[in-house]
Amino acid sequence: MRDVAIISFAQTKHVATRQDVNEVEMLMPVLVDVVEQAGVTKDRIDFVCSGSSDYLAGVAFSFVMTLDGVGPWPPISESHVDMDGSWALYEAWVKMQMGHADVALVYSYGKSSPGNLRRVLTRQLDPYYLAPLWPDSVSTAALQARAALDKGVITEEQMAQVVIDARRNALGNPNAQLAGDLELADLLAAEPFVSPLHKHDCSPITDGAAAVMLAAGDVARELCERPAWIRGIDHRIEPHAFGARDLTTSVSTAQAAAKAGVANGKVDIAELHAPFSHQELILTQSLGLDAATTSINPSGGALCANPVMAAGLIRMGEAAQRIMRGEADRAVAHTTSGACLQQNLVAVLEGEG
Repeated sequence: MRDVAIISFAQTKHVATRQDVNEVEMLMPVLVDVVEQAGVTKDRIDFVCSGSSDYLAGVAFSFVMTLDGVGPWPPISESHVDMDGSWALYEAWVKMQMGHADVALVYSYGKSSPGNLRRVLTRQLDPYYLAPLWPDSVSTAALQARAALDKGVITEEQMAQVVIDARRNALGNPNAQLAGDLELADLLAAEPFVSPLHKHDCSPITDGAAAVMLAAGDVARELCERPAWIRGIDHRIEPHAFGARDLTTSVSTAQAAAKAGVANGKVDIAELHAPFSHQELILTQSLGLDAATTSINPSGGALCANPVMAAGLIRMGEAAQRIMRGEADRAVAHTTSGACLQQNLVAVLEGEG
């Protein structure tokens, strides 16, 4: 396999709503930042790939307008996935494995605030049996949490501790939307939101964007002092039908982790895309991670900022950034899409020296 690395990462300061800018205006400073960090000019970028959703923008082919931020002239090699930006990263990685690019720009964005996100996400469900019933994203997550609690896989105290740790970690993240010190007793006493979930168990509505630059082999070493090498990457999908899978575990995550090689060495940090507190517990178990030796979501994770379509790419960038800074030698980045952890992507990142 060809060596490919993340060499730069940029993101917005995440907030609940950005009424002052449109998607292009929100994205442009991020694109400028990631290109400047990489130290490349536009003519050196061989491939551009983006991730977004027309359902959020409310406009067909909405990704086309963001090419104004990239600069489509002179003509560029470009692609788009209607998924989180981490799947755009996967496409760019495949393109580079084929030898068609040495440098690739990957970006994603989402403004969740203009619409009703809980209803929008029902469109991810099975179109024949589930979507017509309009079960929203929080309600389906609550079904999963209840199943895990009833099975004894997790406890309410563990869910609350996930939130406490996330908010505390986010105190060191200037881009986080939510941060602070919380008390376990206060969280356990909070009013239910969609039982058994409380509001603090759910990720916030967030507007934001992110971008990474990829480079291959010696080009990466030339452009970055300590690249974050993608040593393994894989993604898997589970059935649409909730009754066809065990919601209390994540088989697809475990399979992707095995293919990516998560267990092949010590994991210093793990950035897990868990929009709900109980999902972080399920993912940690499915990935075979030990929270005693691995720092889970040192950025605060999606519970502290969840720009839909960018939150997974941010997990990639946050993990890579710590490797590039020399704060970690080996990291795992995870992304999910669909209801109740239906689709999952796992990447292993490593530094050299």
